[in-house]
Amino acid sequence: MEERIVSSQEQGEDTVLETNLRPKKLSDYVGQKSVKENLSISMEASRKRGDALDHVLFYGPPGLGKTTLANIIASEMGVNIRVTAGPAIERSGDMAAIITSLEEHDVLFIDEIHRLSRAVEEVLYPAMEDFFLSWVMGKGLGARSVNLKIPKFTLIGATTRYASISSPLRNRFGLIHRLDYYDVESLVQLLNRSATILNINFDNEGLKQIAVRSRGTPRIANRLLKRVRDYAEVTSNGKITASIADESLSKLGITSTGLDEIDMRLLEAIVVNFAGGPIGLDTLAAFINEESETIMEVYEPYLLQIGLLSRTPKGRIATKLAYDLFGREYTLGKQGNLI
Repeated sequence: MEERIVSSQEQGEDTVLETNLRPKKLSDYVGQKSVKENLSISMEASRKRGDALDHVLFYGPPGLGKTTLANIIASEMGVNIRVTAGPAIERSGDMAAIITSLEEHDVLFIDEIHRLSRAVEEVLYPAMEDFFLSWVMGKGLGARSVNLKIPKFTLIGATTRYASISSPLRNRFGLIHRLDYYDVESLVQLLNRSATILNINFDNEGLKQIAVRSRGTPRIANRLLKRVRDYAEVTSNGKITASIADESLSKLGITSTGLDEIDMRLLEAIVVNFAGGPIGLDTLAAFINEESETIMEVYEPYLLQIGLLSRTPKGRIATKLAYDLFGREYTLGKQGNLI
């Protein structure tokens, strides 16, 4: 699958950009007000006790700042952070090696924590609860049990699939926070901060044009800001105004609601070719030549969020808003299956 400019998944161009724009303090982190307030209280209480912060689990759509929050926690707690990902930890011994390298109160951040294997998870259970490692070395008659006391540490897990985390692991997190999509006002505030850091000339209406197309996601907002900045530098005096932003993003094929060509192709297939649905996921995937998993995990979430698509027991159906996009009259018909 080719990279889409409006994809919330991390892309190669994002790494340096996000590193440069990533806030170091909780007070500089834009949005997620409730999460910030609760984290602030938890961290202050832990500092007063001189103890490690309780284990934290962040979940929600990609691109909303879970990794950024993990780094902020380590910074504000004054400790080191070790960063890894679920797929990178293949064996229980790998997990044991990582944990034993941590120092007192350090943060271990595991992205895509739902992808840890059961064997690796079992190493985590005693480590998270009792700060104790226990595993078996060798096989058969030569096997022996190894027990090791480890320093107190904070495990921060991040996932886009909360339900895929096993109950035993999920229950060992003391702090569980969901990150939600951003509203336009918060995205404008975030873009203002990013544009200032990048020394971009702008007005608020220009930033608003970017925000409304950013699908509620900071990662996409910053990516679009970079593209609009380049367009402004080449075609005008370098200032991002409403007209420049609109012109730039329209040329990139992004509609006023943040839809791109692939979104429109998917919706058109349902509305025009399948009379609004319902249409099965596999049939839809074959028709637009995409994988079923890609449609379900990458394309559908935003279309569902803004009310253009609905899932039913019989398949996907288009809503009235989707019909309006193509200038077609919406009739109840098959859409009577809507739930």
